[in-house]
Amino acid sequence: MVTTPERFRSARRLLNALVVPLIRAGLAGPHMVMLTVEGRSTGRRYSTPVKLVVDGDKRWLVAPVKSRSWVKNARAAGWVELSRAGKSERALVTEVDAGEAGPVLRSYLQGNGVTRSFFEAKPGDPVEAFVQEAHLHAVFRLSSG
Repeated sequence: MVTTPERFRSARRLLNALVVPLIRAGLAGPHMVMLTVEGRSTGRRYSTPVKLVVDGDKRWLVAPVKSRSWVKNARAAGWVELSRAGKSERALVTEVDAGEAGPVLRSYLQGNGVTRSFFEAKPGDPVEAFVQEAHLHAVFRLSSG
């Protein structure tokens, strides 16, 4: 059963409060970064911790829930800022189709157990199971911006 984001709102806030200082200090996992994006209507900057999927020199940004505000803002802006350990970079975002998203979602879920309840597919399922549910998640390819 897929969990709604509202159910984990306070748990997510607590986890974020713990992980944000670690990201800023460069002590969180190697692919944990602070994502900052401008609001599409306010222009205000919003930040949230995220875990990137990295395969060689390719990187993707995954939202376990497609309707997150940062997803809508990233789509509108076409770019995000990624920060870690006092260093920041601007990255262009391109939302990918289900065929490209499937393997990325599988990799994301295998390395990010805290989001498992947002997926129907299980970490060991074939890529096809992730392609089938790709419409429920946002996956962006990152490129230098």
